[in-house]
Amino acid sequence: MIVVVEDLSYSYDSRVAIQDLSFAVPKGQIYGILGPNGGGKSTLFRILSTMMHPTSGCASVAGFDVRTHPAEVRRRTGVVFQSQSLDRKLTVAENLHSQGHLFGLHGRALQVRIEDLVQRLGLYGRTSDLVGKLSGGLRQRVEIAKALLHEPSVLLMDEPST
Repeated sequence: MIVVVEDLSYSYDSRVAIQDLSFAVPKGQIYGILGPNGGGKSTLFRILSTMMHPTSGCASVAGFDVRTHPAEVRRRTGVVFQSQSLDRKLTVAENLHSQGHLFGLHGRALQVRIEDLVQRLGLYGRTSDLVGKLSGGLRQRVEIAKALLHEPSVLLMDEPST
């Protein structure tokens, strides 16, 4: 299983956001979490992306516990946040190069990876455009490219329909 959640709970003071949640996602599967606003989906996303620790229970991504091995989880996880994290004053290429450097990618290897993602995500011809001038849909494609640059085992997308 690529993602495992066992008896996971999280509380914000007296408000319970997640209670005794368990599930497992096999490698190669698309898995969606549906629920109402305030139902704990973004809290779960933050836990799986190592931004928060669960109150109780455990979760692992690609075989690494989110609490005890957060750096290993981050190396194997691509994240697309609900709020975009692109630098709007940089070009598409500059944003992707910056992200690649954060994951230790450089030179030809990084350039090949960027070219591949640009083709796959329909961004060809847009790499020299300022991100701030792109449509919302194209910016979201750049966000996905950023998340996939380091070839993660798991892609987490918070509110992917936005």
